[in-house]
Amino acid sequence: MHTLKNEVLTVTVSDHGAELQSIRKGETEYLWQGDPAYWGRRSPVLFPIVGSVWEKRYRVDGKEYELGQHGFARDMDFTLVYASDTEVRYRLESDEETLKKYPFRFVLEIAYRLHGNSLDVIWEVVNPSDGELYFQIGAHPAFIYPDYDPEKQERGFFVFDRKDGLECIRIKEKGCVDALTKHPLVIPEDGRLPIERDTFDAIDTIMLQDSQIGRVDMLRADGSPWLALRFDAPVVGIWSPPGKVAPFICIEPWYGRCDRAGYEGEYKDKDWMNHLAPGEKFSSVYTIEIA
Repeated sequence: MHTLKNEVLTVTVSDHGAELQSIRKGETEYLWQGDPAYWGRRSPVLFPIVGSVWEKRYRVDGKEYELGQHGFARDMDFTLVYASDTEVRYRLESDEETLKKYPFRFVLEIAYRLHGNSLDVIWEVVNPSDGELYFQIGAHPAFIYPDYDPEKQERGFFVFDRKDGLECIRIKEKGCVDALTKHPLVIPEDGRLPIERDTFDAIDTIMLQDSQIGRVDMLRADGSPWLALRFDAPVVGIWSPPGKVAPFICIEPWYGRCDRAGYEGEYKDKDWMNHLAPGEKFSSVYTIEIA
């Protein structure tokens, strides 16, 4: 574990998965603490896939591999390469074990940087090989509902940086989507999308792609600010476990997405795949802002 601290926030990160464990402002915890009765994780990093591949199998140059949901990085120990009071950086590199299930060499670095009331989450992927590298990467942070009461219908509100013309796609089967059917996401006139006890029971995940939004604000049930995420990822998922009346919700910027239901094409041709030429580097950052 490593702890970052400034005059506003205290953040804890684990070497295992380079995963956020806590975001505190004073005595208030904002990050879900991983009760397995609902969901045992807190903020896993999704790599080298986001979501599921069809039937848990994918193909590279015609050869078939198996890979579980969200890939393997979240279950591996990273190496600490830099630490200060307000920043920490971890590294994960491909090895003989990763190459058995994902036949690409990579260097993945994940960093966390505090500034004021905000936490930057930084991802860098480097291709150290002499061939193309294909990958997806995504975030899965879970945030505690403020003033949670399992008996109440109201949980709070979302405010997006776009209010009109939003469309989402939905999980169809086996964790994969119907990418062709677009469902309008209607935002009330006051710009606040209600989050309610049963919001996710029927839809599982609100999934917006094509860079429709770049900021999500989460408000308390009384309309006061709780936190916000800023990102430039082309896809974002919003999820809470269906049917569990869970005390948290996930806001997930993704550079990637699960397969279309029934997809049996090549891995490199998946929707929202990132390509890196030999020696190239992918860099991204998203920011968690605490109110």
